[in-house]
Amino acid sequence: MTHPNVPPSEDHANGLGRTWTHKLALIFVRPLANTFVTPNHLTFLRLITGLVACYCFATGDRELMIWGGWIWVLSAFLDRTDGELARVSGKTSAWGHKFDMFCDSATTSLFFVAGGIGLRDTELGHWAIFMGIAGGLGVLAAEYYAEQIDKRNDDPDDRAYPGFADFDFDDVLYLFAVIAWFDWFMPIVIGASIGAPAFALLTWYKWQKLPPLDNAKP
Repeated sequence: MTHPNVPPSEDHANGLGRTWTHKLALIFVRPLANTFVTPNHLTFLRLITGLVACYCFATGDRELMIWGGWIWVLSAFLDRTDGELARVSGKTSAWGHKFDMFCDSATTSLFFVAGGIGLRDTELGHWAIFMGIAGGLGVLAAEYYAEQIDKRNDDPDDRAYPGFADFDFDDVLYLFAVIAWFDWFMPIVIGASIGAPAFALLTWYKWQKLPPLDNAKP
C-alpha cells in the first residue's frame, strides 16, 4: 500500500512503491508533478470509482457487475497513482496518508459488503448480506492491524503482507474484478465471511507478538 506521507528518499530506501503497478503509475503521474493536481485529488478519485464499482456489485445486475469490474480495476490503479505523485512532486502530508488509508480500507471492505448485498436474491437470501458484512469487517480489522505492524517495521521484507517478484500484496485487488466478470461472488462472499475474520485474528496475533514499543527499532 502506498504511503503519500513518506518522504521520497525513505520510501525508496525501504523498497516501497517499486512493483510493476507502481512503475506503470509513475509513467502516468509524472506529467502531473508540477500541476495543481495533488495526491489527495487522485485518492478522492480512487474512493469515488471504488464506491461506484461497489454500487454496481450491490445491484446484482449482471451487466452492471461487469462494468463494475472494469471500474474496480481503474480504482485499484488509482490507488497506486497517489503515492507515486507524492514521491515525484514532494506533495506529502500526514493527513494525506490517513485519507489514503481510509479510502483503501473502506473501498476494499465495501467490496465484500456490496457482493453480499448483490446475492440477496439468491438461495442465500439475506444471510448473504450478513456474510458480506462479516467479510468486510474482517478485512477492515486486518488492514488496521497490518498498518500497525508496518509502522513498527522498517524492513520491507518484514512487513505484515510482504510482496514478491515485483508484485505487492495489494495487487490482489486487481483480481477482484475477475470475481465480478465471472460472477464468483457467492463462493467468495461465503469464504470471506470466515476467512477474513480469521485473517484479521492472525494479523492481530502477529501484531501482539511484536516487542513493546520501547524495545522496537528506532
